[in-house]
Amino acid sequence: MTITKRTVADQIAAYLHHELTLDQLVDWSERAMNDGEFLEQDATTLSFVIARLGVADVRAFGLTWEDCEELLHRLGFAPHVEIVTA
Repeated sequence: MTITKRTVADQIAAYLHHELTLDQLVDWSERAMNDGEFLEQDATTLSFVIARLGVADVRAFGLTWEDCEELLHRLGFAPHVEIVTA
């Protein structure tokens, strides 16, 4: 499976939209590191971001909004927040 910057950004977005739990995001990132193929030109960035997601379930690391924002920026994306009535 080829992992792209978009693939990783979509996983972070799914987490932020509560479509994935933190455990599911961590599991995905561990599988991606072990089984995924990265495009050579993006390998350094993808490895960094995916490795960071892989330790997000460790209390010392966690995963804050700011972390997600920074990781998305590394991937070339920016989060967009929209406030709607509940």
